[in-house]
Amino acid sequence: MQLQEILSRTKSVADTTVKQEVNVCDAEYVWHQKGMTAMQEAGLGGLTVPVEYGGLGAGLIGLTKVCETLGVESASMGICFGMHAVGAAVISSKATAYQINNYLKPICEGKHITTLTLSEPGTGAHFYFPETSAISNRAGHYTLNGTKTFTTNGNHADSYVLSAVVTGKEATPGNFTCVLVDQNSQGMNWSGQWTGIGMRGNSSLTLDLKSVEVPQENLLGNEGDQIWYVFQVVAPYFLAAMAGTYLGLAESAFQKAKNHLKERSYNHNQESLANIEVLQHRLGEMWTELEKTRQLIYYAAEECDRGGEMAIPALCAAKAAVASCAVDTVNNAMTICGGRGYRTGGDLERMLRDARAADVMSPTTDLLKTWIGRALLEQPLLQ
Repeated sequence: MQLQEILSRTKSVADTTVKQEVNVCDAEYVWHQKGMTAMQEAGLGGLTVPVEYGGLGAGLIGLTKVCETLGVESASMGICFGMHAVGAAVISSKATAYQINNYLKPICEGKHITTLTLSEPGTGAHFYFPETSAISNRAGHYTLNGTKTFTTNGNHADSYVLSAVVTGKEATPGNFTCVLVDQNSQGMNWSGQWTGIGMRGNSSLTLDLKSVEVPQENLLGNEGDQIWYVFQVVAPYFLAAMAGTYLGLAESAFQKAKNHLKERSYNHNQESLANIEVLQHRLGEMWTELEKTRQLIYYAAEECDRGGEMAIPALCAAKAAVASCAVDTVNNAMTICGGRGYRTGGDLERMLRDARAADVMSPTTDLLKTWIGRALLEQPLLQ
């Protein structure tokens, strides 16, 4: 399937299913069940899975543009599908025959949703310092104990790419292990309800693991080799999904401001707002910042797809840039739309709440800018 067809199918899902459920998901903190199912039924579940495994092999530029398309209607939906796609990319990167048959094949068939669960309560944005433990036992299993937080698609996915430290291994940055944990494994307990001011449709929950056993066939790669995963798979795909999602949100806010100026006029003299010079100036500034950010994001994704040396700093810069672009664009759209844009329950109110999450979702903007500096100075990113 070519990228044009992938984006056409994604837009069809966004314009219908996602658009119809976004306000309910936001108001009631409901996970995007219908949207995720619609993406699977459209044949897009294997977006980031290589073609040789039955996927679409769309790469980072494909993931970026798909999340952008979904983000126009719902940032939560963009993140939900994006995290599934990131998880699928992680599984694919060093997949065994067992993992291809039991995970990637169902993912590509639209029968399986996966996601990441890396964050923990004690490590904050430093997801590469997990405290969850994995004990290898003689029965050919790992026994997992620990707590994970902010798990997107929590309690809705069929499997979870989970990070842990294998007992006896040194807990240095990036020296952790990832395993696949199936939903409803004995000892898994979901708790809490996501009550953030925004991103309300992503079901970001806490996962407690008490003596959860997973077969060693679910080991991704080798024990302790996750420094490779972090910067070759996890970070690139995650940053691309995030950047694309918030780019879509910013584009949506820009279009609302533009349409307001074209459609609104004063009653007392019938003058169109599109003729007001200061508003023309504001819209021009919005477009300039939005387009600069878009081109940076596309460049970063394409640079990574071709294995370019600037891929990591560019992707870090893309996510950092879109965080401020999204907030600024929505704020400016509110100003242009006036009282109509500021009303409670309006689209721009939801967008502003959603956009504010971009800075705090790990890797945070501050951490990303530090990584950019280290990369440019040829220093280790994890210290």
